[in-house]
Amino acid sequence: MSRIIKIFDTTLRDGEQSPGASMTTPEKARIARQLDKLGVDIIEAGFAISSQGDFDAIREIADLAQNSAVCSLARAAEKDIRRAAEALQSARKPRIHTFIATSPIHMEYKLKMKPEEVVKRAGEAIRLARSFVDDVEFSCEDATRSEMPFLKEILAAAIEAGAKTLNIPDTVGYAIPKDFEKFIAEICSFVADRAIVSVHCHNDLGLATANSLAAILGGAGQVECTINGLGERAGNASLEEIAMTLRVRRDLFGGADTGINSKEIYAASRLLAETCGIEPQPNKAIVGKNAFSHESGIHQDGVLKHRQTYEIMSAEDIGLDRNRLTLGKLSGSHAFKEKLKELGFEELGEEEFKKAFAQFKELADRKKTIYDEDVRSLITSESANVPAEFTLESLQLSDCSGGFPIGAVTIRRANGEVKTDAAIGGGTMDAIFKAVDRVSGYSGQLMDYKVDAVSEGKDALARVTVKVIFDDSKPAVMGHGLDIDTMKASAEAYVKSLNSYLAMKDRLKTKDRGGL
Repeated sequence: MSRIIKIFDTTLRDGEQSPGASMTTPEKARIARQLDKLGVDIIEAGFAISSQGDFDAIREIADLAQNSAVCSLARAAEKDIRRAAEALQSARKPRIHTFIATSPIHMEYKLKMKPEEVVKRAGEAIRLARSFVDDVEFSCEDATRSEMPFLKEILAAAIEAGAKTLNIPDTVGYAIPKDFEKFIAEICSFVADRAIVSVHCHNDLGLATANSLAAILGGAGQVECTINGLGERAGNASLEEIAMTLRVRRDLFGGADTGINSKEIYAASRLLAETCGIEPQPNKAIVGKNAFSHESGIHQDGVLKHRQTYEIMSAEDIGLDRNRLTLGKLSGSHAFKEKLKELGFEELGEEEFKKAFAQFKELADRKKTIYDEDVRSLITSESANVPAEFTLESLQLSDCSGGFPIGAVTIRRANGEVKTDAAIGGGTMDAIFKAVDRVSGYSGQLMDYKVDAVSEGKDALARVTVKVIFDDSKPAVMGHGLDIDTMKASAEAYVKSLNSYLAMKDRLKTKDRGGL
């Protein structure tokens, strides 16, 4: 009889802790809709106490999730748990996930608490959480460097207090699969049927997915993971790798499987990459752009003769329909709407749809062939719903007599004021960004700049991602631009980063984000 492994997706909480991966509430909501469609069992939507932005995102996701449980992280502290419960009030299936460190090094140096105090604090936190929701998860931070007798003591206390899921995080990516399987098997034997044993593995040694799969062999009933393996430091276990390994190698896992709709994997991967600007490496398993590519003549010949000679799964299994031509400049609004539904954007409102269709028609007049990737990028780039204090109206580039680039921009403010100014720069990008600074009155420091071709061909859309600091006391913000003209896409990305900064600056706080 097959065993269903619960998928706890923490892309919007632990994944967002990856440097440069911060997302707005509308962006998080869009990803949550895709996670719900993907079939994840639990969406960890954020850490409610950490910021007003996280609280708002959890509350919005709690409203929209149709099938997935919605979870907020909370330290083992009363104010954290009350804030989490408040954010989750409208969720159909709410979960509070509370945690405390259990390793000797964490208890002594970080918590400065004795083991008996940690057990007491955990029990109090779980009982308080249970007073708000029926579904409580408890995590032992740094569990793989904790002592087994103490783990059993605190897990027993957590069960008695009412926790239904017990999470064993490999917080610093320390575990080795063979040992981790035995470690989890011992915990599962101790817990028996009193609770679900979960694991949360980090990738510091490149073993997060391997350790998660070893834990399943050891009896774990839930794995915590992220799309594209996104996460702080080296990342987390990759959802797509876990789901597809169980699907392809059922023979080794006793028929264990997940409820993941694998045909939504690629859409989820692309949506996340285009939202946060962090692309999976080209040779990333399952979703990397080379994952189903064959350049070797021997491999190409084998695949043409019989696909399974060199592919253990098909691109179609993960929802990848490569290079299918679907739309052009003669396509109408109905065809465009159907394409958006197919790509998972059916939630667009009427005004948002009209804007997207107008932008599509403009693109279709300039680009010979429209691919699914073009449409996806167009919608994610233009639908972040960040308040637009500044909008780029036009861009002109030229050289002055000394050979230095000049960038001239026209920008419209939200109040209708239009202003044009120009600047000389040490390079073309420098000139563009300085011109925007002069018009807006804000000065940004460019921290990262990246250009990707969205689809193929010489007229491919350029997707530009910038990371900019406008205030040394605030984190860097991301901006995305999309255009056939790379320079225009760069200017748009810079302006959008400024809009994001203005929208977020008064709501950003610096707090402990959690370290599972």
